[in-house]
Amino acid sequence: MNQRTSCAVVSYCHEPGEIALLLGSLARCVPPPLLYLVDNSPTPALAPVAAAHHAVYHHQPDNPGFACAHNRALREALAQGSDYHFVVNPDIRVVPDALPPMLAFMEEHRDVGLLAPRVHFPDGRLQPLCKLLPEPVNLAVRRFCPWLHRGRGRARYEMHGSGYDHVMDVPVLSGCFMLMRCDTLRRVGLFDERFFLYFEDVDLSRRIGRVARTVFFPDVHVEHGYAAGSYRNARLLWHHIVSAVRYFNKWGWLDDPERTRVNEEALRALERRGDAPAFQRRRTQASPDYPAERCRRRPVQQTD
Repeated sequence: MNQRTSCAVVSYCHEPGEIALLLGSLARCVPPPLLYLVDNSPTPALAPVAAAHHAVYHHQPDNPGFACAHNRALREALAQGSDYHFVVNPDIRVVPDALPPMLAFMEEHRDVGLLAPRVHFPDGRLQPLCKLLPEPVNLAVRRFCPWLHRGRGRARYEMHGSGYDHVMDVPVLSGCFMLMRCDTLRRVGLFDERFFLYFEDVDLSRRIGRVARTVFFPDVHVEHGYAAGSYRNARLLWHHIVSAVRYFNKWGWLDDPERTRVNEEALRALERRGDAPAFQRRRTQASPDYPAERCRRRPVQQTD
């Protein structure tokens, strides 16, 4: 493979040691991607960290948001001729040999525009981040009345019936770690900068899904801290609500035939594979009372 690869991390007030650990892991990949660190923090405390790992550093103290910050790196990467671009959260832990299998899969499957790995909590439990396109009522219940969303509703939305153990097409992939085909981005555009925080990955997954496949790739796994800040921080909750309103204003609230079609196709694909009914097959490993060791259906790599 002789593809040109880039990778961007957007930070806001993260500890330098945390960013250094992530950039160090990414820099040791073979071949190493062109690294971008976009720092939305008030002070440029991460500039020395970026320099130590040969990352292009951009300081944006006005904090224009997650989507806007990633787009700054994406525009530069596209101008530099990147073929593939990784979007990586600061709280990700990844081993250097995680990237090549994902790149090889993209090279072998030219119809795939977006790829995401299997994601674990630090204790080894699975994070079920493959999702259907959201519906406003279900999303509100999930956020504000989670006890009503447990069981069948959550299992269906998070595609628990898949078992998260095989390559599959997924309507929504998580922005915590994703690999994009740059030619696809040139067709559909970058992140929608109206989303300051949250839903930018849902929106981009949906746009890419119109022209290419969006795929879950469990042969690689990464570790994600998953702060779930909007459940504990009123300001982040406000951003979550605002982004949800903007998403449904853009794509439709109750009348969204495309959402219905895409979600039904994803569930039918699981049924054809023998995972039917997709939301009844078995409980996910992500519930707090589900033993972490049950998650390890395949060997778990050690992270840095």
